[in-house]
Amino acid sequence: MNPPSNPHPVIPPILHDDEFNELAALDSCSVANAIERFNIQLRNEGFTEGGLVCRFPHFPPMLGYAFTLQVRSSTPPSKGRAYFENRAWWDALLSLPQPRILVVQDLDRQAGVGAVVGEVHAEILKALGCIGVVTNGAVRDLQEVETLGFHMYSGALSVSHSYSHIVHVGGCIQIGGLELCTGDLIHGDRHGIVRVPKELASRIVKTAAALRQKEQEIIAYCRSPEFTVEGLRSLLDGQ
Repeated sequence: MNPPSNPHPVIPPILHDDEFNELAALDSCSVANAIERFNIQLRNEGFTEGGLVCRFPHFPPMLGYAFTLQVRSSTPPSKGRAYFENRAWWDALLSLPQPRILVVQDLDRQAGVGAVVGEVHAEILKALGCIGVVTNGAVRDLQEVETLGFHMYSGALSVSHSYSHIVHVGGCIQIGGLELCTGDLIHGDRHGIVRVPKELASRIVKTAAALRQKEQEIIAYCRSPEFTVEGLRSLLDGQ
């Protein structure tokens, strides 16, 4: 008899370790600038809009594979258990490459009534290979979670987890005007979250380096005693 098939086959990483580490070292603005150069999407797409707050802006950039959930917090679950008492989604999470990032869309009319992640949940997620959480809802226990080095991006803070419960696992969701799907590669720092197109992931670092060199030339010229407006125009026309 053949063994039962794995309902959550392991997904391979899209970058080698060296490529991943180089991309993770960039700031999110440089990643966004590099993506723009390829003209595969509109320039007002692919990143989160205002309202999503990086709770630990002094942390280094975050790069990982998204795992999506949808939750509600304002009313009790109609069936089953509350949030992390529901463990059925863990196997699906573990099928993603590491590092993983939990991305949670709070579907309540007023998102953030209850915190989706606090100290204990952050510890659980870290043990499951996650390095951070991104949610339009709320988080809590900032001081304790900060000591873990666990990234938090949220639309609100809350003292309670209230009735937080899962209503959907996986698929595509909306966070801060950005559509994110399970398996997406996302980059974040104090500026926000950027979705890295998989077909460009291995090309971002080289492109970002070239753009940074051009930026440094402009900055150096602006600081130079030889600066003139006409010279600046000529330099910009050559970019």
